[in-house]
Amino acid sequence: MLKRTFSTIILWSLVLVCARYFGARGAVWLVAAISVLTLREFYALVRHMGPTPFSRLGLVFGAAITLAPCYFEPWLTPADLLALGVIVCSLRILGERELSNRVETLGWTLFGLVYVPFMLHFLVRILLLASPHPQTGLVFGLWLIAVTKFCDSGAFLTGLAIGRHHLAPNISPKKTWEGVAGGLLTSVVVGAVLAWLCRAYLPAAFTPLVAAAAAALLAGLAIVSDLIESVIKRRADIKDTGQTIPGIGGVFDLSDSLILTAPVGWLVFHLL
Repeated sequence: MLKRTFSTIILWSLVLVCARYFGARGAVWLVAAISVLTLREFYALVRHMGPTPFSRLGLVFGAAITLAPCYFEPWLTPADLLALGVIVCSLRILGERELSNRVETLGWTLFGLVYVPFMLHFLVRILLLASPHPQTGLVFGLWLIAVTKFCDSGAFLTGLAIGRHHLAPNISPKKTWEGVAGGLLTSVVVGAVLAWLCRAYLPAAFTPLVAAAAAALLAGLAIVSDLIESVIKRRADIKDTGQTIPGIGGVFDLSDSLILTAPVGWLVFHLL
């Protein structure tokens, strides 16, 4: 518990320092680093299952897909790079890997590209928003991360205190329905309060009430996203994806909840 709290404080300090001194571009590179490290751990999980994905090739395309909205558009979009990745991996698979696992290699390599960098590139899109204020995207991005990660914290603490009824015992035995309620409530409160405090940077339509509703949706997706990672880890028979972050685990254990919330957050913000 102490290690988890300390790591959380350090990580939030890193995010805020990056936002304060390096702005949106610095935040974009932080997201890219998280995307690549998450994909690296994802491929390591896959190798524990048996298949051997094209890890190095996947990491190169993963970095390019994540950074595309900032540096490659309009010439190359993330979808263009994903299609190019399909072509390159399809050509490579013909001459590599044993015949018995070529399909699995191709499938897991490409699924990793879709599931991690393609989904996280929407967070980069959010960070690049510049209306109605030059810092709108950065504030929106921090709001999304706060709503998502405070759901994790709220669910963990509530489940630890009063958790009795298991949510998905075959997937993640420690998660409870009480924890889900605590996580949702925490996200709603955090989302509404931050929207009010940062109202000068956000669209007028993003009222605390709208922010609370959006936070509830994103919190629900964060919980689902966390369960999906648990499914993958159970299939690989691994508890944590790494030991990079004391008390939390690997980078994938940190970023998992953002994978589903980033594209939906982009849709919400884009509509506003």
